[in-house]
Amino acid sequence: MSDNTKLVAEKRTDFGKGAARKIRRAGNIPAVMYGHGTDPVHISLPGHDTMMALKQANALLTIVVDGKEQLALAKDVQRDAIKPVIDHVDLVVVRKGEKVTVDVAVHLEGEAAPETVVTLDHNTLQVEALATNIPENVVVSVEGLEAGTQILAGAIELPEGATLVTDEDALVVNVTQAISAEALEAELAEAEAEAGIEREESDEEAAEGESAEGESAEGEGDEA
Repeated sequence: MSDNTKLVAEKRTDFGKGAARKIRRAGNIPAVMYGHGTDPVHISLPGHDTMMALKQANALLTIVVDGKEQLALAKDVQRDAIKPVIDHVDLVVVRKGEKVTVDVAVHLEGEAAPETVVTLDHNTLQVEALATNIPENVVVSVEGLEAGTQILAGAIELPEGATLVTDEDALVVNVTQAISAEALEAELAEAEAEAGIEREESDEEAAEGESAEGESAEGEGDEA
């Protein structure tokens, strides 16, 4: 994992929605930092630097308050539903040498065998790792895998220092046979028939029917 980002924060004594809006108007982000039995510390973080730091999942931050440094992880990031801004951040205090449990993204690489479909059933795996050495992702290779292959969480090689917390029997990757367009159409027609749905004739099918009727009429004319 890359080096942690240092953010200089300011303590805040005003609370509530009005105070939070004032902080955001100034280009900063209201936050609270807690953990290890300490009292919650309400702070204001620099907006741009914090947003850039939190683009990386499980980013380790060094929060500087009144000249004192404290390591922390973002436990909860509340984002605006419309605008690309952060409304509030909950930070949990961590220490060097301490292990934490986090969700790490699963990244697939490689190409499975032809005519297969690769489904990622778990986008993340929960792992335990040192707070100062959290892996950015877990890489799973699907190169050449045939239909019917399943990869369970317990079979995935984790980055050094990480321990699996997710159930070992959890299905992470499932490789299945790709269905042809004809088979898909047949399955859809069967399902519609079972449900009592009558299909409307498509323009293409209607044109083919008219063409067939025309040819039949011509044949009868020739016989006459």
